[in-house]
Amino acid sequence: MPGLSATTLLLLCLAAAGAGWVDAVVGGGGLIQLPALLVGLPQLPAAYVLGTNKAVSIVGTSAAAVTYARRTKVDLRTALRVGLAAALGSLLGASFAAGIDSAVLRPVIMVVLLLVLAFVLFRPSFGTAPAGGPVTRQRVLAAILLVGTGIGFYDGLIGPGTGTFLVIALAAVLQLDLVHASATTKIVNVCTNLGALVMFGYQGTVQWRLAALLAAFNLTGGMLGARMALKQGAGFVRGVLVVVVVSLVFKLAADQWF
Repeated sequence: MPGLSATTLLLLCLAAAGAGWVDAVVGGGGLIQLPALLVGLPQLPAAYVLGTNKAVSIVGTSAAAVTYARRTKVDLRTALRVGLAAALGSLLGASFAAGIDSAVLRPVIMVVLLLVLAFVLFRPSFGTAPAGGPVTRQRVLAAILLVGTGIGFYDGLIGPGTGTFLVIALAAVLQLDLVHASATTKIVNVCTNLGALVMFGYQGTVQWRLAALLAAFNLTGGMLGARMALKQGAGFVRGVLVVVVVSLVFKLAADQWF
């Protein structure tokens, strides 16, 4: 892109790779990539930054989803059902976003995140036990309605930490270990990202050339993150989860008060 220095472009590429890695392991890659784009592209309207971010993210997310699907057993049917519900919830949330003051929502989200952090820290066994057998229809329905629609609505309304919330919620509702919850989350994320990207593309708010370059780095990070999560297991994912949740709390606090 004209006007971008080589240093800025390099830093954006590194941020895209790091975001792909974090997102593949436990979600929350937007904590790295979106702020980097906002800082590196101050001349662009926010809509273009968001659209470009989605075009980059969907590549790494898709690569992570494929890596997980090839190397571990994922209930694809349930994941796609939750993904469809999340995509619809995201569209609904986006329709309300213009009329909601995010400054009002941030304290609520911070409280929820702190409760989640306390739950994870004081329940050492959470998400570390092997995934159980086929889940009941009631749990699948709860995942579709509560996890898919609810978190999808949040994604469209405000967004930060959607992947992390999905990992935790899917692990709890479907009784998955954190590795399988991350794998399922990637498939759900592909659905929500695709819906958003179609809208941004239709509106013409994507910098496609820049997105293509950053997507190559995001792709590499996503594949490496998924492979590392599968190799290291649920304990490793749990550690990254704690770091990401703490980072989310600090980010929301900074947005709220600074």
